[in-house]
Amino acid sequence: MFQTWQDLLFLHWEYDVDEIQQTLPPGLYVDTFEDRAYLGIVPFFMKNVRPRFCPSVPGISNFMETNLRTYVYDERGIAGVWFYSLDANQWLAVKLARTFFKLPYFYAAMHEQRDQSGQVITYDVGRRGVDQGLHSRFCYQSAGSIRHAQPGTLEFFLVERYILFAYSAQTRSLSTGQVYHTPYPIIEAEVSEWDSYLLEIDGFSQPLRAPDHILMSPGVTVDIFALAQASS
Repeated sequence: MFQTWQDLLFLHWEYDVDEIQQTLPPGLYVDTFEDRAYLGIVPFFMKNVRPRFCPSVPGISNFMETNLRTYVYDERGIAGVWFYSLDANQWLAVKLARTFFKLPYFYAAMHEQRDQSGQVITYDVGRRGVDQGLHSRFCYQSAGSIRHAQPGTLEFFLVERYILFAYSAQTRSLSTGQVYHTPYPIIEAEVSEWDSYLLEIDGFSQPLRAPDHILMSPGVTVDIFALAQASS
């Protein structure tokens, strides 16, 4: 599946390793950086989503998405991303992702607004069927110069992930999917509004503090390959 991810905001909080481990399916383990585990909220924009060699479809191929994630490795030691939720405002994308990728997508009401310069992004998301008081807003813009994360740094640990994991409760099986893109161009971000309601909705304790790590990326072009059952 071909797609472009644009204007990604990475908000991360340090979390207790044991609290995260209790939420993971069999066969996955919390990945840590300097003995610290992280949960991340990542709002961004999906563009040109389509099968490779097929054209984009107006009204379907472009939408907003926000995910809640952590970082894990499997019994083979392969590191990747575990998603607790992926909220999107395109119902067909939600249905297809749930069916074919076994990922926890949710249909959400989402809205974006930009200032006259186009640089300041206000991003609203509220999961349908959930208390509307638990609506999230992020207001952010880039600041500084673009660079790439260096191996061995926290930035690299958080953003340079090319494997995703999915779990089927029905078959009690773990699957992996490969994600291919060039390394993220990253940049510092100024964030004037944020919240952590997604953590509460997905069953975690509220951090009651600002994110411990903030980054932004202008985006990458991505290929996502079909899931395959993880081998032990």
